[in-house]
Amino acid sequence: MNCEIVINATSYETRVALLENGQVVELYIERKRNASLVGNIYKGKIARILPGMQSAFVDIGLEKAAFLHVSDVFTDLMDYQWLVNGAEGSHQAADDSHQAEEEISSLSLSGRNRTEHLPIEETLQEGQELMVQVSKDPLGTKGARVTTYVTIPGRYLVLMPNVEHIGISRRLTNEEERERLRAIVEKLKKPGYGYIARTMSEKCSEYELARDMEFLHLLWENIQNKNERVSASCMLYNDLDLAFRSIRDLLHNDVDRLIIDSDKEYQRLLDFVRNYFPKLENRIEHYDGNEPVFDVLGIELDISRALGRKVWLKSGGYIVIDQTEALVTIDVNTGKYVGKETLEDTILKTNLEAVKEIAYQIRLRNLGGIIIIDYIDMEREENRQKLFSAFSEAMARDRAKNTILNVSELGLVQMTRKRVRKSLERTLCEPCPYCEAKGMVKSALTVCYEILRKLHRMSPSMTGARFTVSAHPSVIDLLYDEEQSCLEELEKQYGLHVTLKSDSSLHQENFAIKQLH
Repeated sequence: MNCEIVINATSYETRVALLENGQVVELYIERKRNASLVGNIYKGKIARILPGMQSAFVDIGLEKAAFLHVSDVFTDLMDYQWLVNGAEGSHQAADDSHQAEEEISSLSLSGRNRTEHLPIEETLQEGQELMVQVSKDPLGTKGARVTTYVTIPGRYLVLMPNVEHIGISRRLTNEEERERLRAIVEKLKKPGYGYIARTMSEKCSEYELARDMEFLHLLWENIQNKNERVSASCMLYNDLDLAFRSIRDLLHNDVDRLIIDSDKEYQRLLDFVRNYFPKLENRIEHYDGNEPVFDVLGIELDISRALGRKVWLKSGGYIVIDQTEALVTIDVNTGKYVGKETLEDTILKTNLEAVKEIAYQIRLRNLGGIIIIDYIDMEREENRQKLFSAFSEAMARDRAKNTILNVSELGLVQMTRKRVRKSLERTLCEPCPYCEAKGMVKSALTVCYEILRKLHRMSPSMTGARFTVSAHPSVIDLLYDEEQSCLEELEKQYGLHVTLKSDSSLHQENFAIKQLH
């Protein structure tokens, strides 16, 4: 598979696209004004404890206090060790995300299922200072989510301070390679620290792992020194920017090249690579064409399509994607596709075609949380199993942790996908001020009748009065045309005189009725 990373870097924004066979499958956007906080480490102060929710709000110096759940509170070494040991035998996969958070997701999930942890009111107290790391960016009305289980990702290793544990990314399936890496890390490790060998570490030499480990320990030492010098609320460590994270987390062995269009950023990346990952230097290329690199490779077009609600399938069917506060719904329809055989075969073909597109759109749009997919209902159980197997296979390449439930009797597939950052829509768009994020507005006819009803309520006490009605042009057109007879009847009944005024600056739902003296 041909795999490329394309970076469009400007002074105000950096965009990174991961391409597989020329198609954008993942898109990362970081704007200087609101860069991602995930991976950053802060010295925070407990602002409020909520025993009823077994959580606390932590002031880390941001506009909104961060959220800390009791399962994310490090109480003692044995507690953390239990998490590690419990997760090691777990069947849950540890994914290799851009912040390394996914590689230890099974640890935190195991912790959330524990019942033995102390109540949060016995573990923390208001005003207490503690070191926390952001695990999820602020989303909507919610503040950032933080954890006290600090992890520092390098290119090949993840450092876990205060934990005596060695883990290997479960994405590395070759047992011989896993044992080789475990032996090297065991040889290099320092007492009192834990390490996870990332997917990137496959076939790495002992020298490369040693350099990465040394770099991570230097970072942790600097963080500890700063923590002792400063008071809350203060940032202790700022994770790498998006361009550097792309090299650290995305530029794996399967990626053929990384293309960047900014000469300044290209030189910065080269210096970074020469210092830390010299064997990657020949895979970094500078694009100096006149036409923007995202335009040349068709990435801008893919971004525009990814913001649409409806996505057409080649057969003529289509899917509809709706994001709400609570969940994401995806609906599959046959559309123009009528098939050539039986109805069941037509439905199965449409569903199977939709499977690939849905998996692609989930990854590209970075849809997370609860996702409900309404496939077209099929009668045969064997077809439902085909659908489930095809969808599970299509989602296997997704680096974000996901859990998929079997097809229900109603033809629904329920799944969850770990949400660490905003979806593409929430990153690039904002709620419509016109419809106030309802997605719908009152029709011109509905507003027209509201005006007539209001005039009817006002008229009995104002016989013979003169009024001016100002409304959106589409509403005024109706009052002049199809609904003119209704207005004339009202004027005749109460002896009114109504003047209509078209005002394009008015919202379609708004109108003004003014009495003339």
